[in-house]
Amino acid sequence: IKTVWASDFFTKTVWTLRGPVTFYVLFFIHLHTRRVHVAGMTASPDGVWMASSQDLSIFFSEQGQYVPTHIVRDRDSKFTQQFCSILESDGIQFRPIPPRSPNMNPYAERWIQSIKRECLDHFLVLGVAHLRHLVQSYLDYYHQFRPHQGLGNVPILSELPPPEPLETFQLTQVRRREGLGGVLKY
Repeated sequence: IKTVWASDFFTKTVWTLRGPVTFYVLFFIHLHTRRVHVAGMTASPDGVWMASSQDLSIFFSEQGQYVPTHIVRDRDSKFTQQFCSILESDGIQFRPIPPRSPNMNPYAERWIQSIKRECLDHFLVLGVAHLRHLVQSYLDYYHQFRPHQGLGNVPILSELPPPEPLETFQLTQVRRREGLGGVLKY
């Protein structure tokens, strides 16, 4: 499982000068560590845009012991043959799940639910720069502060010291912080 990643898209309506536009966000999640990498976002996820995601090869090659050997994905037509070929040339195998079975990609689906419910559903997104800011702020929170039950309630990239034993814990040591105007609390 240390070399298995999952991938999917989620959408968010963004208000632009031309009116509402649906943006697609491509992301990858490492199943072992739950680390998420947002590969890009666009209003038109066509084959040209997907093929231009060659930075993924660089990103994945820098993952050390977590370099992917397999990527679980759905059968979305946005995962073009050209896109898959780029990563397959790096030795990565795609594992498409059966049609209409999102429960076969649970880590990706749960992350979509988390980012939408905990962050994006609270905002009317005004422009692509705003969407980028919201997604990056949530990623920072998700990786550094949000506890993860599957990982022993420890944040993924936590810089916080390990919790002290309850006998030495003082209420005066509790500090509450927030991000995105109070939407993200930790």
